Amino acid sequence: MLGDIRQAQKVYIVCGYTDMRKGLNSLVPFVQQNFGIDPYSSSLFLFCGKRSDRLKALLWDCLLYTSPSPRDAH
Repeated sequence: MLGDIRQAQKVYIVCGYTDMRKGLNSLVPFVQQNFGIDPYSSSLFLFCGKRSDRLKALLWDCLLYTSPSPRDAH
């Protein structure tokens, strides 16, 4: 589950479909290269899968990234 997101100063919704199998090693460079945004800032990045029935969130909270797995939804 996604933790407390009140610390996020900005929220970015990434347009288009994202392969939901991508993990942190792929999403962090994706944000850096395609948007020129520092993924280590207090920003929340939301990615949508092709089926549009779930989101993947990326949030740096100084200790770790929060990116819940679809298995966490249950």
